[in-house]
Amino acid sequence: MIISKNDENSVQITANVLKNNGIAILPTDTVYGFSASVNLSTDKKIRKIKGREENKPFIQLIAEPKDIFDYTDDFIPPEILAKWPGALTIIVHNKESCDNSKTTAFRCPKDSWLRTIIKSCGFPIFSTSVNKSGSSILETPQSIIETFGNCVDLIVDDGEKKGALPSTLIKLENGKVQVIRQGEVVI
Repeated sequence: MIISKNDENSVQITANVLKNNGIAILPTDTVYGFSASVNLSTDKKIRKIKGREENKPFIQLIAEPKDIFDYTDDFIPPEILAKWPGALTIIVHNKESCDNSKTTAFRCPKDSWLRTIIKSCGFPIFSTSVNKSGSSILETPQSIIETFGNCVDLIVDDGEKKGALPSTLIKLENGKVQVIRQGEVVI
């Protein structure tokens, strides 16, 4: 199914697909991304579509900046948290990790439409760029439809995203901020 982001039912349709373990291609405040509910089944589906290696985790999108503290006890400097909502991805240690070695990358996107979908779902959603692993990110709805139209349950069209920068990716380690990938947000 292909719908416009501007369709009056786009939030409801998208949230329903995600709640039912479907795979969607959604516009974000940066580039188009494969999205799904966060679970092992959808993780495997997206990896198969992208041809992505097993050990490279996906970003999880959250609806509100404060939501990150449901998943981590890490201290996040206020000046970093103040950049959310926005194109900043923060890698933190997971709460449930006894040895504090497991991490997850979270982002609270600037796009209010996308945050409304996440709120409607009631859980974080995966996000990873729309491309085959090792290839360029697809920037136009037409190229996305031609390449992945038969592989996903939903594509939401929000026009071209040519030249969009990915999110800045940082890791918090022992109270220090390490820039892994410089993107749209300057750290």
